[in-house]
Amino acid sequence: MSSPAHAHNHHDHAVRHDHGSCVKDALARADALCTERGVRLTSQRARVLELVWSSHKPRGAYAILEDLSADGKRVAPLTVYRALDFLLEQGLIHRIESQNAFVGCPDPGTAHTGQFLVCSCCGNATELTDRGIAAAIADSAAAQGFTVQRQTVEVTGICPDCRDH
Repeated sequence: MSSPAHAHNHHDHAVRHDHGSCVKDALARADALCTERGVRLTSQRARVLELVWSSHKPRGAYAILEDLSADGKRVAPLTVYRALDFLLEQGLIHRIESQNAFVGCPDPGTAHTGQFLVCSCCGNATELTDRGIAAAIADSAAAQGFTVQRQTVEVTGICPDCRDH
């Protein structure tokens, strides 16, 4: 039996959502997880993670690179890609394949597949955690003799905030 879906809404009304606290919490979780795993969250990696979390809209590598350059540092694209690869490997961010962009993971300490609701109006992404969806994909793939290595499910639509406005 599958567990109920849990949504991690990356978009909330400004009145209820303290985004500065959101970013701070994400960086603290990342630092603790990296320490626990014995890997280094360098200042560069932490800054890239902070920039991914700077918005709940998926952020592309070049937007992150531009932000780093605005910090007054000359950064090579390869440096950003390496930082993103590290953050992906540690489960601290997810890649939104359809946009070739990244969002922060609100629950990086728990292994899970990526399921996202992406608003076509505002661009915000909401992460779902529904084991039933992941199991259905794995079971259907196995029936075809296919072994799933990674799942990313993206559903495009309109979020409640955009629908109500």
